[in-house]
Amino acid sequence: MSQPASSRVVGTLSIGEVLSLLKREFPDITISKIRFLESEGLIAPERTASGYRRFAERDVLQLKSVLTMQRDQYLPLKVIREQLEDGADESAPVAGTGLRPDDFRPGAGRVRLTRAELAGEVGLAELGIAQLESQGLVWASPAGHYDEDALAIATVIGRLAGFGVEPRHLRSFRVVADRDSGLIEQIANPYVRPRDPDGQALAQETVRELAALFIQLHATLLRAELVRGSKG
Repeated sequence: MSQPASSRVVGTLSIGEVLSLLKREFPDITISKIRFLESEGLIAPERTASGYRRFAERDVLQLKSVLTMQRDQYLPLKVIREQLEDGADESAPVAGTGLRPDDFRPGAGRVRLTRAELAGEVGLAELGIAQLESQGLVWASPAGHYDEDALAIATVIGRLAGFGVEPRHLRSFRVVADRDSGLIEQIANPYVRPRDPDGQALAQETVRELAALFIQLHATLLRAELVRGSKG
């Protein structure tokens, strides 16, 4: 429904106009998602006397920052809020995780690599990529391409290879990831209600927050175990 001319603020956009503006870069964005981010305090558009949201340029830029961090770093809103409040210093550790933003960022844009290209990017032989596939650590799309997640995973494993770590040593990571992802989905499932966009946005945010907490727990347990071992 269009807004009455008297309720519009010059130089601002309606929520529908913001949606159209961001849809190409963020195909999954919906009006419900924008409203949800507002309810979580991530954006604060002005309201007209009639109650319509009006987005200034700063609001659109803030919204793009939030959506980019969700997409590229898979961060929960709590962490994104802290990053924004701290000025989003990309060299600082991400609050609540003990990791740096680059540890979350799989790559800029959509990645489509052949096996040879992936091997070249991460410094492994094509046989090494095949071994990662055999252990369920990376996988190709039906079209035979590897995406940004495969690139991120293979990059870390390539670094581990410098310490003599082989793909067969990492099978347990796949097992743990499968188990944890199943548990996270089970916990988040009650938040999803059929045909409820707001509930789906909440469920997605719950998954992100749980994932960050699981990462933090794994990192803390590993650090504690290493400290205990060094004292023994």
